[in-house]
Amino acid sequence: MSRLIDVENLTLQFDTDEGRITAVDDVSFSLEAGEVMGLVGESGSGKSVTAKSLMKLNAGNAIYGERTKITLHLKGGPIDVMGLKSARDMQVVRGGAISMIFQEPMASFAPAISIGNQMVEQLQIHTDMSKKKAREVSIEMLDRVGISDASKRFSQYAFELSGGMRQRAMIAMALSTKPKLLIADEPTTALDVTIQAQVIDLMKDLVAEFGMGIIFITHDLGVIAQTADKVAVMYLGRIVEQGPVRDVIRSPAHPYTKGLLAALPHLDDLDAPLIPVPGDIPSPLERPTGCVFNTRCSVAIEGRCQRELPRFTQIDATHRVACHLFTKESVSA
Repeated sequence: MSRLIDVENLTLQFDTDEGRITAVDDVSFSLEAGEVMGLVGESGSGKSVTAKSLMKLNAGNAIYGERTKITLHLKGGPIDVMGLKSARDMQVVRGGAISMIFQEPMASFAPAISIGNQMVEQLQIHTDMSKKKAREVSIEMLDRVGISDASKRFSQYAFELSGGMRQRAMIAMALSTKPKLLIADEPTTALDVTIQAQVIDLMKDLVAEFGMGIIFITHDLGVIAQTADKVAVMYLGRIVEQGPVRDVIRSPAHPYTKGLLAALPHLDDLDAPLIPVPGDIPSPLERPTGCVFNTRCSVAIEGRCQRELPRFTQIDATHRVACHLFTKESVSA
């Protein structure tokens, strides 16, 4: 596999009426072509803001850190995303090399424009296709994502489709430009479990067919276990644990990761109580000092976790954790 994207020291703040808040703090990761990375954490962890940063889609009051670097590797050479300034310059990234599937397609499709016309419009923006060719490609893609009678659905509006069909149409639209990277922002949350499984299987097939990379955003580690190759666990804007998905799920290191896994229902023990992560995620305006998880951590080291920001420790070559309970000495012992 070849490197697709490198994200280094991503820091993002927003200027608000209440003051400047930090939404993402020193996040780094990379993705290979044909690889699926899960980005997990509770609502408010910074997952969607991180993903939108890859296309600089955050609101106008967003302020990126000076050390932030996002490099997209394409056939024509590397692209410095942070160096792209105008909307025209960003077209090579937005909807071109990178496409995004949003959680609720109704918020993304224009209600007064048919599904097909929206698909055709984006193809004409990002390619040199004629209107006729763009229509053919759009109908073909609708068919490939499992939408029956695709030529009829092409002329329909978003409100005329079921939830599962709208989600498939959004996937078809995102994939019609053949992006190198697909960002899927909780694409299965609003769907019933049967449609969820179909969408997950579809995404796996597309990775195998097109060799694209996928960043799959969710709060559900169960979905990630079935979908991703590796996972990054986020809490309050920071990545606290990263590694191959099986290693992280089978041998979680960070107390927050353990808490997320403990909160999952177990079908083999229906009487087992659900154990939520205690407390609530703090407001970004009241960001804790030291380890951001220390206000909810039952094993926090008194004095240290409240003062010192933990650095990453390698559990092994590909699995790392940012927690004061782990040091190079404790891991090697």
